[in-house]
Amino acid sequence: MRFGTVLRDDGVVVPVLARQGDLVDLAALAALWATKVPAPGRVFVTAWESGDADLVALVHTAMSGNPADLPLLFMDSAHFLPPVPDAATVLAVGLNYLSHCAEQGKAPPITPMFFAKLASSLSGHGAPIPAWHVTAELDFEGELAVIIGRGGRAIPEAQALDHVFGYTILNDVTARDLQRNDRQWTRAKGLDGFAPMGPLVVTRDEIPDPQALHIRTWVNGELRQDGTTDDMAFSVARIVAIASEAITLRTGDVITTGTPSGVGVYDKPPRFLVPGDVVQIKIDGIGELQNTVGAVA
Repeated sequence: MRFGTVLRDDGVVVPVLARQGDLVDLAALAALWATKVPAPGRVFVTAWESGDADLVALVHTAMSGNPADLPLLFMDSAHFLPPVPDAATVLAVGLNYLSHCAEQGKAPPITPMFFAKLASSLSGHGAPIPAWHVTAELDFEGELAVIIGRGGRAIPEAQALDHVFGYTILNDVTARDLQRNDRQWTRAKGLDGFAPMGPLVVTRDEIPDPQALHIRTWVNGELRQDGTTDDMAFSVARIVAIASEAITLRTGDVITTGTPSGVGVYDKPPRFLVPGDVVQIKIDGIGELQNTVGAVA
């Protein structure tokens, strides 16, 4: 299944299900059937992971019903929010692609290099990437992101993927000058709007091997990153297991898993994003995330 969260024209935030290129408004469908649908975000993920009978029946109707009888929204005009808009924790992993280590002349880390992005940095597909005045070196990082389904602590690696609700795309936007000058990454990677993600979450059953995905990033139509997730130093399962060793992962938490080579700071000369630039990130089997850099008044 492919789920997302959309802000409707009437100001209501609703969960949606992708079907044949359109979006089924699950809240409107539930109203037609005089049933209820969980609120978007962690409550929705919890219901799906627990096999909530009403939700399963509603999704079955959305997938099998006559499209003419379904409340549909259009992908191209939908106002997407982050798939889990109330995610409480956003963990990220640095230097997790061998190609990205090589372009920096660095050896891969011995253990995953975790850092946190602020939940306030999350935004959706189509949202502007703010060109904040505090940085002159705005950069992109196309990444595979994991949404935690069943939480836990000390999760064994062999069982880690069972704790994944699904997979999506995240742009780990980075202010390289803040990253360099602050000597830590909170501002550099945590400013408002610095984590566009989506547009949809693909449930884990549709991605049997998260280490076999093609990931690419374009800026203004120019291919800048071209890699595969089998280039990761630490697999998704390993990342989840190590992250949970002393951090309790909760339903709806986001873990973004690093970026391949090709980011702007390591071009010769470096090329940074400016207002008007369009960043597209595609992961085969998951979809395409697109955001345009916007000037900040």
